[in-house]
Amino acid sequence: MSDEQPVRLHCFAHSAEGVSAFGTWAGSVGPGVEAVTALLPGSAGRRTEPRVTTREALLADLLPRFADPQAGPYVLYGQGLGAMVAFTLTRALHEAGLPGPALLAVGACRPPHVPSELPDARGTTDAELLSILDGNGAVPPGSDEGIWLRAMLPVLRVDLELAQSLEEAARTPSPAGPLTTPILVVASQGNPLAPPEIADGWRLWTQGPARLRVVPGHHFFAGGRELPRLLGRACRVARRLVREPAAVG
Repeated sequence: MSDEQPVRLHCFAHSAEGVSAFGTWAGSVGPGVEAVTALLPGSAGRRTEPRVTTREALLADLLPRFADPQAGPYVLYGQGLGAMVAFTLTRALHEAGLPGPALLAVGACRPPHVPSELPDARGTTDAELLSILDGNGAVPPGSDEGIWLRAMLPVLRVDLELAQSLEEAARTPSPAGPLTTPILVVASQGNPLAPPEIADGWRLWTQGPARLRVVPGHHFFAGGRELPRLLGRACRVARRLVREPAAVG
């Protein structure tokens, strides 16, 4: 494997402020895999750029970055909102007739056909929004809610607008037909937003193989040790699937 081009694992965070969760993954994914944080406008090194709130704006940014048919096998992983971003990108590549990921991995996210328990960001007060997020485990543990409210709610409102746009678009049948991309679903028992029995519904969104894996933690399990190891193994399996189609992991 050392003579082969590594499988790139492109990671989409649950929010613009969540990209740091992938910072330690390079040493955990194992051989033959390169973990890359996929930055959207408004996050980390792109902080000065306007953030996107619609599917159209998202794809205008992402599609040119993933349209090279010579890029070699790669895997997409999305956490929370990032799962919807990764799914939206995968379906857009499929619709454009471009090579997609060897594997789509989604974590901590309900499938699009399951109604979200998160509110419409455009119709709630700050206090209502924080109360709903906190009750669903979407406020980071140990946060000072007053400080977190002032700093993060404007960002979360934008994230929720994008999530709503992507979910609505996903529920519209694709003109290119269903995906055949293998899907790996990652969930945790402690996540009330997307417990394993709900997250497993992602298998309905592909005609390819789909598998569910359960990891420790709550909604914010991307910072744990198990997830990058799991995805590293999945990337190595995905490389073999490109050569010899078979069931995921």
